[in-house]
Amino acid sequence: MRTRSLRSRRASKGIVSVEMALLLPMLVALALPVYDIARNVQAQMILINVSREGASLSSRASLTFPMQTIMTSLTSTTPPLNMTANGMIYITEIMGNNNCDSSGNNCTGVVVAQYRWTGGNYYPASQLWNCGNAGTRWATDGTGGCSGIPAAGKSSPAVNLLQGKLSDGQIAYAVEAFYLQKPLIGSLDLGGGFTTPALSPNLYAMTVF
Repeated sequence: MRTRSLRSRRASKGIVSVEMALLLPMLVALALPVYDIARNVQAQMILINVSREGASLSSRASLTFPMQTIMTSLTSTTPPLNMTANGMIYITEIMGNNNCDSSGNNCTGVVVAQYRWTGGNYYPASQLWNCGNAGTRWATDGTGGCSGIPAAGKSSPAVNLLQGKLSDGQIAYAVEAFYLQKPLIGSLDLGGGFTTPALSPNLYAMTVF
């Protein structure tokens, strides 16, 4: 009796071990994509908060604090993201000026200043306007500013972001937050020509204030 019971328990344990060995890869394959999605959602929410707070700070404190101070303070709120290695912030100052009629309507926003965070080592291009065009260049004085931008006028670089929404002389600040979030796993081949979609590693958020 005892021998049979012992053999039965050993057989049950063996079956459970085999089942676990078969199911574990499937469980891991399901868990990793979910974890990747959760990481991306968390990172995206952090970038949205950074861009919103950055736009608010820029509009209220740009005359009091240097833009680099504002951007550095924003990145201090981003853990667990490693903004120094994988993140970047741009602040672009836009003025309503170009193509305005006599009543100040239908103004196109023009770039009057742009700043890039100097503490980051990831350099995606701004999706609004890129310093380096039309004789402009990034300053080397530590301000992270773009030098060579002409004074607001017909020759200023125009952006379509706020076309018709800024009156003549009105200022807006656009804050862009970037992050490179490499997925733990890429697209999975499920067989039969079916693959799972791969998450984009390039995360982005922008707020205008």
